[in-house]
Amino acid sequence: MTDTRTQPSVSTETSTVPTLRTRDAARPTRRRVARVLIAVYLLALALIAFWPQPVDRDLSDVLQAVTRALPWLSYEVIEFSANVLLFVPFGVLLALAAPRLRAFVVPIGLAASVVIELGQAVLLSERTPSLLDVVANTAGAAIGLGLVLVIERFRAP
Repeated sequence: MTDTRTQPSVSTETSTVPTLRTRDAARPTRRRVARVLIAVYLLALALIAFWPQPVDRDLSDVLQAVTRALPWLSYEVIEFSANVLLFVPFGVLLALAAPRLRAFVVPIGLAASVVIELGQAVLLSERTPSLLDVVANTAGAAIGLGLVLVIERFRAP
């Protein structure tokens, strides 16, 4: 007689639900993709931030039409919102590319924004550096980090 208590049962069915092991295996690939994307993003950010003329210069007619049609949507609100949105990918991509630096995503976003605004003040006579831009950019980085944390929280097993 054989003892069936010591023999584990083996199932021949394969599961389509990702296991912890397959999720862990996907993380290095996800980090590599995020690192490539953040490099591309930082290049685009540098071009936008250090373009010699204001990047919205050619949109003045469109912006005036929008602010006339929607008076509550002032140029200042549009600019602040654009700066927030500009830095959301910063927070998302840095959090994904360097998970161990997540505690520093917002301070790094703040530092990057300060460097941008100081660079504009020193190097670009047609650009107007602004403390509000620093606040908006930092908020965008925080929102990006928050999105990653919330999504990962809901995806956790």
